[in-house]
Amino acid sequence: MAAKTIDISNEQFDAIVVGTGISGGWAAKELCEKGLKTLVLERGRNIEHVKDYPTAHKDPWDFPNGESATRETKERKFKQHRTGYVTREPNQHFFVDDIKHPYNEKRRFDWIRGYHVGGRSLMWGRQSYRLSDIDFEANKKEGIGVDWPVRYKDIAPWYDKVEEFIGVSGENLGLPQLPDQKLLKPMDLNCVEEHLKARMSEEFDDGRLLTIGRTAHITEGTKPGLGRVQCQYRNKCMRGCPYGAYFSSNSSTLPAADATGNMTLRTHSVVYEVIYDETTQLATGVRIIDAETKEKIEFKAKVIFLCASSMASASILLQSKSSRFPKGLGNDSGELGQNIMDHHFHVGAFGIADGFEDKYYKGRRPNGLYIPRFQNLGGNTDKKEFLRGYGYQGGASRSSISEMVAELKYGPKLKEAILKPGEWNISLLAFGETLPDSSNRMYMNYDIKDEWGLPTITFDADFGKNELAMRKDMKEQAVKMLEVAGFKNVEGYDLEDRRAMGLGIHEMGTARMGRDPKTSVLNEHNQVHTCKNVYVTDGAFMTSSGCQNPSLTYMAFTARAAHHAAEQLKKSSTQKELNLKDIT
Repeated sequence: MAAKTIDISNEQFDAIVVGTGISGGWAAKELCEKGLKTLVLERGRNIEHVKDYPTAHKDPWDFPNGESATRETKERKFKQHRTGYVTREPNQHFFVDDIKHPYNEKRRFDWIRGYHVGGRSLMWGRQSYRLSDIDFEANKKEGIGVDWPVRYKDIAPWYDKVEEFIGVSGENLGLPQLPDQKLLKPMDLNCVEEHLKARMSEEFDDGRLLTIGRTAHITEGTKPGLGRVQCQYRNKCMRGCPYGAYFSSNSSTLPAADATGNMTLRTHSVVYEVIYDETTQLATGVRIIDAETKEKIEFKAKVIFLCASSMASASILLQSKSSRFPKGLGNDSGELGQNIMDHHFHVGAFGIADGFEDKYYKGRRPNGLYIPRFQNLGGNTDKKEFLRGYGYQGGASRSSISEMVAELKYGPKLKEAILKPGEWNISLLAFGETLPDSSNRMYMNYDIKDEWGLPTITFDADFGKNELAMRKDMKEQAVKMLEVAGFKNVEGYDLEDRRAMGLGIHEMGTARMGRDPKTSVLNEHNQVHTCKNVYVTDGAFMTSSGCQNPSLTYMAFTARAAHHAAEQLKKSSTQKELNLKDIT
């Protein structure tokens, strides 16, 4: 279908936010609360909190396939299905159709997405950890990539602000590699996890610790938003939480933005270009294609926040070409689209725990254990084989029914067997840091276009030698910890067929921050070096990955950048008023 001519909107906004996920929601909230008239653009459909969570209260027997992905889902969402879990029927409707939203792979890349209001804030894993100065300083100390232009002290107050608003439960440990946080009361470890924790403290002298995960769930009191109350321990989070017990844009930040009266939300808006004015050397707005009508529309604003996700934001900048920026807006360095990172996982160990048959646990805890990074922190933790480190997530549980041969049980014996819990099992799953590498990249393919006539993304990225060397230790240490705890049938694993970038759904790094415009895209405030009224605050800005789940960091940097943008606009307005007085 031929594109329609561009319709230029006459409405002037103070700010435009592209995307409504974790970063976009925070940008909208902060900018609106600063008094800025803000247009929020979402390429997908609207999702209303509670009303549009159709499977939130369903049980396994309510699905024809018992929650398994249907043949149709597997065919249409064949790349999303590589995860093994996002295409299950209770939550597959929140993930994109790969036929409708194609991308290309020179090397395998699993780009897992949700196109709707709230983005992946509805489906995220909710693990929430701070980066430390160990992370912010690593690149400089090791001569890897470029130096972060910030340090922990710059971001700490914004971590505070975000945590107090969203609600994060967990336990502070006083670790330099995992800074303490503003935490609600922790969820409980179960008896097997407590046993492992005790044995680890007795057997290891390298500072490794086990704790409950720090997760964005309310465990006491309430938090701002739409009826946000305490977690119900249903563990159906990916379907959308009707109680607002975990943080999402839909239950929290977007309602806060809307309450100001300053937010205009427009759905079905595919942003493809940031408009650059060569006279002012600033952006003047964005161009979109209406996803339904194919109409092209131009919106104007004083400041632009790209929060579309790391790959999508990079693609918008790459498409924003002009005589000043022939390689894409802000891409003087040539780094735009490069240095893709993700966390590598699907490696660890599992085992069986005996001696706890008289114990069980309460509810369906939507959380697990966490073992913070303990390698390459100095002294006897330093490794020659690899740089950086990793942490573990996981947990212990009992299977819902005991092992049995169906043919040998019927009547009362069958009933008894079904009601008896099975054996305790425990697993440790490692998440490792990925080093920035310019060969890991994405670029625009103008030969293969989507249904809106826009170029598609081609990925060319994979894990390197450092990550592969780290995985050996990730597996070995997991086995060692389970064995010292006395667990049976301990088996380590490294699933090579699941060793692909993107599967961690922590993709980041395509428009990195840095001190030098020659080697980076953004400055210390998340501004494009060469176009200061464009901010990028999703995962694209990450200069290194750490081994911690990154979403909390995106939120903190977004809040900080929005504050900076509002202050800059205020200064600009004041200066204009002063200039006007001088003229008169």
